[in-house]
Amino acid sequence: MVRLSVNVNKIATLRNARGGNNPNVVQVAQDCERFGAQGITVHPRPDERHIRYADALALKKVVATEFNIEGYPDERYLRLVNETRPDQATLVPDGPHVLTSDAGWDTVKHHPFLSEVIAELKKSAGRVSVFVDADPRMVEGAKKAGADRIELYTEPYASAFHTDREKAIAPYVKAAAEAHAIGLGINAGHDLDLHNLKFLAQRIPQLDEVSIGHALICDALYYGLENTIQLYLRQLKG
Repeated sequence: MVRLSVNVNKIATLRNARGGNNPNVVQVAQDCERFGAQGITVHPRPDERHIRYADALALKKVVATEFNIEGYPDERYLRLVNETRPDQATLVPDGPHVLTSDAGWDTVKHHPFLSEVIAELKKSAGRVSVFVDADPRMVEGAKKAGADRIELYTEPYASAFHTDREKAIAPYVKAAAEAHAIGLGINAGHDLDLHNLKFLAQRIPQLDEVSIGHALICDALYYGLENTIQLYLRQLKG
């Protein structure tokens, strides 16, 4: 079964809107695990507009499933991974002012940089995943740079899903087949929701993990957090 990692950034956004500690990010993460999530993801940004670096430190102490820290590999991110030693470090190419991830790494162009960073991160993280577009060349580049996994950037799939789902999924099937053939684990994330998740999981049987935050938290406003996590887990069961 594909693992569900819940990104709790949006919980931190809500907390930060009023200050204080309500909702409590650490408690929500523990509740997500109690409700069935198999991992917790955070993506701290330099301006700490949602998850703070202190949150990552606090979560590391309590997350009992799998802890995944996403981020651009600047010096602060590298120090955070070294200090928290997460189960997974996921590298994204976002600059500090990007609102949300909008592209994968060019793993060919940035091969020297990624190779150096991945080698450093492997000293602290259980594994390293690289955020890539659904392009076999980028998948191969991630492998050559030393990554353990890729995370397929699924916004283009989600955007095209309701128009032509077969056309939308085709490049992801091809990229996943390449990843599997060369020994990379396969994650996916960005704009996955209750409408498009099941089809993705069915068509990519090699999928190891999905990381979902925004849509899941939005659904929780209507269905409740416990019920929502169960709804997402059902989509992953095929």
